[in-house]
Amino acid sequence: MKIKTLLSILALASMTTFAAEKSADAKNIQGTWLPVKGELGGRPMADEVLKIITLKLDGGNYEVTAENVDKGTYTLDAAAKPKTIDITGTEGPNVGKKIPAIYELDGETLRICYGFGGGPRPTEFKSRSDTQVFLVTYKRKKV
Repeated sequence: MKIKTLLSILALASMTTFAAEKSADAKNIQGTWLPVKGELGGRPMADEVLKIITLKLDGGNYEVTAENVDKGTYTLDAAAKPKTIDITGTEGPNVGKKIPAIYELDGETLRICYGFGGGPRPTEFKSRSDTQVFLVTYKRKKV
C-alpha cells in the first residue's frame, strides 16, 4: 500500500512539474520579438531584412510582420527535448501550413529553428545549405 501511495505522489509531482514548465514558457514567451540574427538554408540573412521583421506572440496566436503579414496559432511543448513549437498559418503566405520548429527561451532571448518547405522538424539549432531550415535569434522588444 505504501509503494502505491508513493508512486501516486511521484506521478502527481511529475505532472505538476510538467504543467509548471509548460505554463512558465507559455507565459514567458509572450511579447514582441525582434530578430537580431538569422540564417535560411545555411545563408545569413541581411541586416536590412532582419530590421523589417517583427514577431508577436500572444496567448497561442502569432503575428509576423515583414513585407506582408503572416498570422496564425502556435502550441508549445516545453517537456520535449529540444522544446518544440508548432505553428499553423491562418492568414497570409503560410495559410493552411503547419510548420514544425524547435525553440530555446533564455530570459530576453528566443531562438527558433523552423522546418520550412514541408520538411521534418529540426532536431538541432542549425541551418544547413541543403535544407529550408530557418534559424533565427530574437531579442525581446523593450517597451
